Amino acid sequence: MFSRPAFRAARAVRVAAPAFRAVRPITVSARKNEPAPEVVAATEVKHSSYSDGSVERSTIVVDQSAIDKSGPLSKATYQSLPPTMQKMSLMDKVVVVTGGARGLGYSMAQACAEAGAKALIILDANQQLGEDAVASLHALTGDTVPVAFYNVDVRDENAINESINALVKAYGVPDVLINSAGIADSNMPAETYDTKKWTRLIDINLTGSFLMAQAVGKHMIDAKKPGSIVFIASMSGGIVNYPQEQSCYNASKAGVIQLGKSLAAEWAKFNIRVNCISPGYMDTALNNVPALDAQKKIWKSLTPQNRLGAVDDLNGLAVLLASDASAFMTGSNVIIDGGYTLY
Repeated sequence: MFSRPAFRAARAVRVAAPAFRAVRPITVSARKNEPAPEVVAATEVKHSSYSDGSVERSTIVVDQSAIDKSGPLSKATYQSLPPTMQKMSLMDKVVVVTGGARGLGYSMAQACAEAGAKALIILDANQQLGEDAVASLHALTGDTVPVAFYNVDVRDENAINESINALVKAYGVPDVLINSAGIADSNMPAETYDTKKWTRLIDINLTGSFLMAQAVGKHMIDAKKPGSIVFIASMSGGIVNYPQEQSCYNASKAGVIQLGKSLAAEWAKFNIRVNCISPGYMDTALNNVPALDAQKKIWKSLTPQNRLGAVDDLNGLAVLLASDASAFMTGSNVIIDGGYTLY
């Protein structure tokens, strides 16, 4: 989520890969006088966040055995795959992920690296989490994939354009954009909804998605380069959630879905595909707060699979939509919700 009210100029940060290869934890603390970060399972990344977007603590643990098992797809392995599996990879593709510093965005970014991405660029409004994410991705890929972070608030058109121009110069025109940046305001009755909060959420979720797609799309069009743009929408764009009240969030995600369809229709002539992923209730760190405990039980009970989505449950679909395996797929909105919307 992006919580900082002030826009920040784009700034690229490249974090060098760790010099070690043996098991060794890397810990990063963003606040003084906080408890020591906990050590978690190898390759796992955890962040505890405040409502203002700052970070309480973060932990990154890297294990060489994990690198060996989940490292990126190599050129040699790719060439040994049958044609169908090759199309499902992201070999030689430059991938940009917004909101990629944590949670679902980070998990999808990692999946893109594993699928053979030539370069991976993360855009996020949170400076420290972005730097942590890049360090983690460097370690998890054995420093075989160029990874960069640009500190960008998706509401800031100038910062977006500066960052996209800079990354195009450094890595080439992106082949893939995954628009994952977004926030959610729940339990907000419409009759008392603060209009400033309404504007902020729409600006991040909907306008930010458009500005990012526009900036990347222009470069794809100018370069006559085929591309895939993936919006992270929500099942909330087609249903009204229960029991929480969240009219603005629902409206923003409905807008994202229609934006995706509209761009797909406009840009098909440029061989640019635009699709949406609409997740159901996800069990992310941002949902792990006591205030949502009672509601999460209701969400789970209303989901046929009787569970919330895992953080990595979107990875396969994101890679599919980004890859050439979905070459004849554009304007689609794929719901991935454990069956919630069946009822």
